[in-house]
Amino acid sequence: MTASAGASASAGATATGWRPALARSVVRRHDRVRQADLLVLPERVVVLRGRAADVLRLCDGHRHVDEIVEELAARFPGAPVAAEVPRFLDRVREEGWLR
Repeated sequence: MTASAGASASAGATATGWRPALARSVVRRHDRVRQADLLVLPERVVVLRGRAADVLRLCDGHRHVDEIVEELAARFPGAPVAAEVPRFLDRVREEGWLR
């Protein structure tokens, strides 16, 4: 996951029982040419690098942040998922990409 940690505390995402989902104006697409997932926003396209695509793929509005962290920790043992994923989700929510 390539995103610098924002000022939000990692507890912010999990404390609310939040079930992250893409904002209504955001669409996730796969670009075959770049072999990368993209977020298509109004007047902007974001290329998802690293594990960001894996995280956002799980943001379906049904899973709580804790469940997303748990699934990613199982997929990527030893990765600092518990610390990084909630901060990443807080940051992209501040950007308006998640609701």
